[in-house]
Amino acid sequence: MGLRTADEYRASLQDGRVLWYRGKRVDDVLSEPDLRVAVDHSAIDFMIGHDPAYRELAVASDPHSGEEFSAYYRIPRSAEDLLARMRLIETTTALGGTLISLKDVGTDALFALHTVLQGVEQQRLTAFYEHCRANDLAVAVAQTDVKGDRGKAPHEQEDPDLYVHIVDTSDEGIVVRGAKAHTSLTPNCNEVLVLPTRAMRADDADWAVGFAVPPNTPGVTMYVSPYSAGTRHPWENPISSRHKMLETLTVFDDVFVPWERVFCCRQPELAGPIALAFVEYHRFTAISYKLPLLDTLVGAAAEIARMNGVLTAGHIRDKLTRLVIYAETVRTVCEAAARRGRVDADGFCRPDSATTNIAKYTFATGFHDAVRAVQDCAGGLLVTGPGGDDWDSPEIRPVLEKYLRAAAPAEERLAMINLISDLTVRDFGGYHAVLAVHAEGSIEAEKMQIFRAYDATRAIALARRLANLD
Repeated sequence: MGLRTADEYRASLQDGRVLWYRGKRVDDVLSEPDLRVAVDHSAIDFMIGHDPAYRELAVASDPHSGEEFSAYYRIPRSAEDLLARMRLIETTTALGGTLISLKDVGTDALFALHTVLQGVEQQRLTAFYEHCRANDLAVAVAQTDVKGDRGKAPHEQEDPDLYVHIVDTSDEGIVVRGAKAHTSLTPNCNEVLVLPTRAMRADDADWAVGFAVPPNTPGVTMYVSPYSAGTRHPWENPISSRHKMLETLTVFDDVFVPWERVFCCRQPELAGPIALAFVEYHRFTAISYKLPLLDTLVGAAAEIARMNGVLTAGHIRDKLTRLVIYAETVRTVCEAAARRGRVDADGFCRPDSATTNIAKYTFATGFHDAVRAVQDCAGGLLVTGPGGDDWDSPEIRPVLEKYLRAAAPAEERLAMINLISDLTVRDFGGYHAVLAVHAEGSIEAEKMQIFRAYDATRAIALARRLANLD
């Protein structure tokens, strides 16, 4: 099929998938305005493949057949490939107003599965990967189970459906039941790839399952989060009026999955390795897509300080310097994670796990302090300023232009105020704040992986030598 256009992508979503939004069944994801904003946002990943300004970054080709495909599907074989993927993700996120676009997460999972699976499961995965690449499909990942009592293993839950599990098998395939939470992009994807969420023991065999199904498969129902719902004035909400990502509670109610789409079946020994492999690629994607957000915070803080006439104040320069240090530290460590990447026996280059998690930890633990610094540079107009209807009013606008100017005209100053408010104060800002803590794994999960992945051999050897023990 080759590279699809944005309109071809949009049309592919009209397939009868079962969506519920704000208490009502949605028959067409394109017909609901809130959901359509997210679809148009995700269409960025299809637009760039046909835009001469981005083609070199966005399009790859098969060295044997010459077939072109989305560069998201290019298997990273070297550190340079990882850096190219980082630049691709950073570029699309910048085009998407600091929000991740669409194809990133699914390809993370496909790469991860390639590094873990063997035998017939790997053959199935390879066929699925080739199908998605050839047809330029968008794959969403459903990994996080609803979990129930977090202190209990899957098989110990009072309700077995609190982790997705196998309820039947036959010569044709398996039947699964349960639910996944926080599944990003599912309402506007072409395939849903389900992964285990944690390490499992032999008693959890029924819950050790991984598979892929189209989102319109009978028994799949998606309940879309209403967060950031409603029409937004583009002057007040310069980003969130045009960019949105959808998350769902994704329920599997006795869903049949044919064997060719089953990648893990009652194999608890694979559950942990699959989850960790996905983390390696997905957290690298996470720190890549956070870079435009950090750049925007630095730029917006500097510009509003200039517009307020306080750019030379010592405490403002201190805040701006700290913001620069924060943003550039995350960028530098992200690049280091790629450059330290190691090629495995199958030729896949994997980002360095310890470095990737250090970058993600640095971002997550510094984000709220960065937001506070930007808000301090901006001032109280972030929450007391006029609205879009006021600015549109011919009677009110002259008053606002007279009294809300500073070292810059009111039009420019209020535009920057609204950008900062959208990013840090309003519900889109709250969304970013929660993502910083929980998306792609919690801060505690990052700390655990840093400790697990760090090779202390060199440090211990040096300490022992200096202590005259060796």
